Amino acid sequence: MGSDGFESKKLGGPASGGVARDSAMEAVTGLGDAANLIEVSGIIKWFDASKGYGFIVPDNGWPDVLLHVTVLRRDGYQTAYEGARLVVECVQRAKGYQAFRILSMDESTAIHPAQMLPPRTHVTVTPTSGLERAQVKWFNRLRGFGFLTCGDGTPDIFVHMETLRRFGMTELRPGQYVLVRFGPGSKGMMAAEIHPETGSPALSSH
Repeated sequence: MGSDGFESKKLGGPASGGVARDSAMEAVTGLGDAANLIEVSGIIKWFDASKGYGFIVPDNGWPDVLLHVTVLRRDGYQTAYEGARLVVECVQRAKGYQAFRILSMDESTAIHPAQMLPPRTHVTVTPTSGLERAQVKWFNRLRGFGFLTCGDGTPDIFVHMETLRRFGMTELRPGQYVLVRFGPGSKGMMAAEIHPETGSPALSSH
């Protein structure tokens, strides 16, 4: 009997309202074992409200923590900007860690959309290449850019987040192959067009 009282208290809030909200959350997320809640701090890696979820990069080096929009909205937040710091209670599920409750969020470190794509970085690059197969060397979503390579002895190709978004892509992974047209720009060779390697326009022959 006593343990029941302890767990309902740990689930948080007064019995009226708080328990109902948590019950609704359990139905949505399948989270209900309060005994396994772990407090984690980290930063928002990315969050897409239209998809209904995003990920937190924990400070302790753990794998990314899934943040569902229902948790965000229930705890009084409309969205989560990339780079924002937060403290959450999370639980380990079959597919990894998942946020259960947001304890605090600090947006002073966040990169707001207007900051991510300043007008002066939005430049038009005239491609001088065909559609080439390139490999991602490095990409930082928070900084909003990265570099591609077509192989040893070729110049790195700068790719901006805005270029990705223009062609329906949201992220690049190191080692990933893409198809790109590029040309000279303010930062050396710059991507003018980019597509995933699969389901892309015809590749130029080498």
